[in-house]
Amino acid sequence: MTKTLIPNEFLVKIDHIRCRRCKRCILNCGFGVLNFQDRIVADHSKCVACHRCATFCPEGAIWIERNPLCFKPNAHWTPESIKAIYKQAETGGVLLTGMGNDRPYVNYFDHLVLDACQVTNPSIDPLREPMELRTYLGSKPNSLQVETVETKEGSYALATRLSPQIKLETPIIFAGMSFGSISLPAHKALARAAHLSGTLMNTGEGGLHRELYPYSSNIIVQVASGRFGVNQEYLDRAAAIEIKIGQGAKPGIGGHLPGEKVNQEVSQTRMIPAGTDALSPAPHHDIYSIEDLSQLIYALKEATRYTKPVGVKISAVHNAAAIASGIARAGADFVYLDGFRGGTGAAPTIIRDHVGIPIEMAIAAVDDRLRQEGIRNQVSLIAAGGFRHSGDVAKAIALGADIVAIGTAALIAMGCRLCQKCYTGNCSWGIATQRPELVQRLDPEEATERLVNLLRGWSLELKEILGALGVNAVESLRGSRERLRGIGLNQVELEILGVKPAGR
Repeated sequence: MTKTLIPNEFLVKIDHIRCRRCKRCILNCGFGVLNFQDRIVADHSKCVACHRCATFCPEGAIWIERNPLCFKPNAHWTPESIKAIYKQAETGGVLLTGMGNDRPYVNYFDHLVLDACQVTNPSIDPLREPMELRTYLGSKPNSLQVETVETKEGSYALATRLSPQIKLETPIIFAGMSFGSISLPAHKALARAAHLSGTLMNTGEGGLHRELYPYSSNIIVQVASGRFGVNQEYLDRAAAIEIKIGQGAKPGIGGHLPGEKVNQEVSQTRMIPAGTDALSPAPHHDIYSIEDLSQLIYALKEATRYTKPVGVKISAVHNAAAIASGIARAGADFVYLDGFRGGTGAAPTIIRDHVGIPIEMAIAAVDDRLRQEGIRNQVSLIAAGGFRHSGDVAKAIALGADIVAIGTAALIAMGCRLCQKCYTGNCSWGIATQRPELVQRLDPEEATERLVNLLRGWSLELKEILGALGVNAVESLRGSRERLRGIGLNQVELEILGVKPAGR
């Protein structure tokens, strides 16, 4: 085609009086937007609003604006719908995107508010009183048996043999993001930050690079449908193992890492040829029932001598509660629920935006179902899918989650601008790319510090929330929906969430 009909999404504005023509903006742009023709000029069609040029312009002479070009207002045919049709009419392909669902669906966290103590039930000052965020990941027994140990003092010992547990200093872990979809410095930063913060990072389905071995005690390794990088050493190096069945950003479909991002290191880590596309099948070809899933869970437990928790990750979909029940009964130690705002490196836009359910509904439904069946203690419940701040974390725990996983928030902490172009491999910030000149831009030491600070800030805020609620341990908030109230929700939504309306 001679000319595209797609209008530019953004416009790059340059103040040529302030510009010193140092060309730093050209060097920093990973998308090739800028070039020099006696002055800096921009190809607006390539701009994705990643802000790299504006951030590093020493004179502050660059800024990005949304293209004000208007379409005639139409409540049904939005500009996004029209531009999507233009793109597919020109390419004939599936439209891809990155990150989580950005459609304006109801955000239930924004319609929930927390309780606070007044007069009769005094609050607790977290600056003066000890507050407990420690959380244990793993299956808990139905009851405990204690036996008497014959000593001079006559003491007691726990007779019940516990399933493997992982001690976390905060109920926040890092979500699964694979090496290949993100760079090695980003993976190293996540592993180091998890190690320093006493929590966990998750390899995603991309295998475990050798440079992450020193942080093995803080790493969940993933066994996904492609089985990339899975071998005995991979399993032995993990603190926990996660079988990935689904992902919130793309329920029901597999994954695709373009061959351009499979360099020599990604190739060795994933155990696939360099330069070839890494295709993950939609289903596991050995799992077509809960019984099949149970076989894989116990195969992994056998392979690791029953020393590590083995869990299952699923997308939040309509029947998530029944699926989670089956997973618990299949012998898993944890269930990882990924809501439809969960991030991804690449997904068909139509799937990301129209499949799945909000994580708030899924947490409540799964927690209810497991409690009704008397098996809630058998699994830890990890929730993920667009957590933006510690308020979301506290509400998720009150709804029934044991642990919250953050992915997009972690990437933003490292510098991500949420331009949603991860699938192109051109990330100017060195996060979602394998291009050597871009990867080296991310300093893993600095990224580690930023991640540790984020976890510390959120953890301190969680303690403030607990103090306001008058409890001194996150355990006391877990599943306590009486401490939540709904605003602007209808009766059905309140019933599903299990919360009362504000004022009751």
